[in-house]
Amino acid sequence: MATSTKRVTAADVARSLGLSRATVGFVLNNTPGQSIPETTRKRVLAEAKRLGYRPNPAAQALRRGSSRLVMLLLPDWPVETSMGEFFEEVSYHLDRAGYTLVPYPRRRGDRARPLWEVLHPDVILGLGELDEDDLRSVRESGVRSIVTAPLAASVAAAAGAVEQVGHLHARGHRRVAYALPEDPRLAELAAARSACAQQAAQDLGLDPPAVRTVAREGTDAAEHVVRRWRDDGITGVVAYNDYTAALVVRAALRAGIGVPAPLAVIGHDDSPFAPVFVPALTSVRMQIGGLARYVAELALHGAGQLTTEPQPVAPEFTVTIREST
Repeated sequence: MATSTKRVTAADVARSLGLSRATVGFVLNNTPGQSIPETTRKRVLAEAKRLGYRPNPAAQALRRGSSRLVMLLLPDWPVETSMGEFFEEVSYHLDRAGYTLVPYPRRRGDRARPLWEVLHPDVILGLGELDEDDLRSVRESGVRSIVTAPLAASVAAAAGAVEQVGHLHARGHRRVAYALPEDPRLAELAAARSACAQQAAQDLGLDPPAVRTVAREGTDAAEHVVRRWRDDGITGVVAYNDYTAALVVRAALRAGIGVPAPLAVIGHDDSPFAPVFVPALTSVRMQIGGLARYVAELALHGAGQLTTEPQPVAPEFTVTIREST
């Protein structure tokens, strides 16, 4: 049986009480300078509660000139554990300032009306680039501020690869490889991390890492890749993330190649499954607290709540050493 989901409006409350819409509106909006009898005010509020009236957020935002919303515009990435933790931290800092975070994954070719046209956020934080059509739509929607910080090209997104290469080097590995993920949505970020790993290897005097995509099946199947690496004398693998590291470890063990010897593998993100995988995965984890605070302050600066533009923070990483290295 279908149930009605129609929003209860101020007009419904007025009709139920036999009052004018203006009177009810003055009470529900707590409009100053209106001489509404206290008995009438109480009747309106009681009837609004009985009917289930809720203020219209868009109308409220229009009246006060602010929605108190910050929209976090995301690239079309799978939302992994580390990204979820990042959302929580940014949301916490914004909430303390009276703002609500709205994550919004924007995909190429989306047909639905952009969410910013519906919610009218005060600020849009873009972790990816906005094209010209989107920028025009955002401006026409009255968004106060647009802050773009393409995460794929940022130091914060890629610098963990330096720690990965450094850890393998400290363990005595001189020939390393980089394992890319097969998910095409991660191509840009994976390329940034791979480039960072290659630079780190060069700085340490190592040969350029052998870079290969690692997939579950097909020509890039992990089993084929690890055998090639073994034949080429590779002894350490830097993986894009812990899932890719797990594919490499599983393939190595199936091929009779021991982990961590003769092949050590280090992941990225320190996912919840890293310590329970067998063998447990050594992994790099970014301490997201400082970065999340910085992103939240960027949004608050864009909303006019901070007069001084926040200074970028250098990301900090820790390596949790486990059985795979």
